[in-house]
Amino acid sequence: MRSVDELIADGVAGRRVLLRADLNVPLDKKTGAITDDGRIRASLPTLQALQAAGARVIVAAHLGRPKGAPDPQFSLAPVAARLGEMLGSPVTLAGDVAGADATAKVAGLADGDVLMLENVRFEAAETSKDDAVRGELADRLAGLADLYVDDAFGAVHRKHASVYDVALRLPHAAGRLVARELDVLTRLTESPERPYVVVLGGSKVSDKLGVIEALLPRVDKLLIGGGMTYTFLAAQGLEVGKSLLEADQVDTCRRLLAEAGDRIVLPVDLVSATEFSAEATTRVVPFDAIPADEEALDIGPRSVELFTEQLAGARTVFWNGPVGVFELAPFQAGTRGVAQAVAAVDGLSVVGGGDSAASVRTLGLDEAAYGHISTGGGASLEFLEGRELPGLAVLAD
Repeated sequence: MRSVDELIADGVAGRRVLLRADLNVPLDKKTGAITDDGRIRASLPTLQALQAAGARVIVAAHLGRPKGAPDPQFSLAPVAARLGEMLGSPVTLAGDVAGADATAKVAGLADGDVLMLENVRFEAAETSKDDAVRGELADRLAGLADLYVDDAFGAVHRKHASVYDVALRLPHAAGRLVARELDVLTRLTESPERPYVVVLGGSKVSDKLGVIEALLPRVDKLLIGGGMTYTFLAAQGLEVGKSLLEADQVDTCRRLLAEAGDRIVLPVDLVSATEFSAEATTRVVPFDAIPADEEALDIGPRSVELFTEQLAGARTVFWNGPVGVFELAPFQAGTRGVAQAVAAVDGLSVVGGGDSAASVRTLGLDEAAYGHISTGGGASLEFLEGRELPGLAVLAD
């Protein structure tokens, strides 16, 4: 897989480089303001290297899930503005993805300039299952540039026009962020230093089943938190009240518990409430005493202590998924405690993107305390499952 630094060494001055970046940042629903610019910051090393080398950079990215047509609430305008602030130079936003306005603005680029195309998902072809339909958009995108660099690790598990098909049409390379992600995740799969402890949270067992199956034979301990907890507890015949439960996964959880023995560690206490609310009255209950009319929404203080003990001697840690509803104040303590325990690990600590990465920033924790914070939750999990990621496979050609 060719790197962007090799591309730069060969000379990119005056050449048009289409850079696929992952700039899918969260926006405030009321104001439209960016609430977490972590992904924009992560894109800077590759972009600045291309800019400094005199490339004419054309950034392609997506935001949210528009339905294949222009939608003002998903415009990349605030992202272009924030990126320009970070670069210290203006970033022009094209009025379309790969149409007349984008073509005209590309023609006006000078060396070191940066242009952002409008949200690639404003084109239904971007996510089409039809190769020919995606190919038509990829032809137009490729027509804007001389070279292609993929630095959008968070999208490499998608067979989309701007991720997969464009790379078939242009000389291509992997950006610095993609290279870093691959280096770290390969260490997790091929040669983790032991003890190797994984923390998995999040809502559903079904979303994490593939990675649980893949990791169980490799890890020393698998700590389970979040909404998944209650399906595992139900698999032990316990009452879970109104807590999140995937009834169709109970048998699967029972099998996993039998196979793993003491390598799967579950919470020993939980924070329970009568309502899902920031004003909820809460109480801490043992794992086997969740009231039938209440819902557990976080792990309790004894569970934080247990997880911290399990993580204390680890040399390699992968954490994906909050262990409680960290967005609401009454249910933040569990995720904060786990995040702090992961940060304290004397070894490689990897935060597996998605809500885990968001929780680190939302809770005001020091990002520098972690060995690596991934930008791609779904992509990270699929990589660890051993699945082929289209956006990486095409770069290897």
